[in-house]
Amino acid sequence: MKVVFQAFIGSIAIHIIYIVGMMLVGYIKTRNYKPDIANAWDKVETLQSEVVFGKVNYPFLYLLTFIGVTVICGIIMFSYNKLLN
Repeated sequence: MKVVFQAFIGSIAIHIIYIVGMMLVGYIKTRNYKPDIANAWDKVETLQSEVVFGKVNYPFLYLLTFIGVTVICGIIMFSYNKLLN
């Protein structure tokens, strides 16, 4: 039961690191963006299709990745404990 709990905590940590990392990358990209307004007027018709603020994933996908990472962490911890003993 200890390995299952540790795998659960490991999966939570990995997902939090991933989400915070993606937010940090988005923040840095937004902060460093410098629009070129003078040259943007030359291609006005394609300007609207180039704007993307993010993507949408299914909430069920996060549940599947959470379970998958928990299983992988559990296998790694179980194998590590077997190798030490």
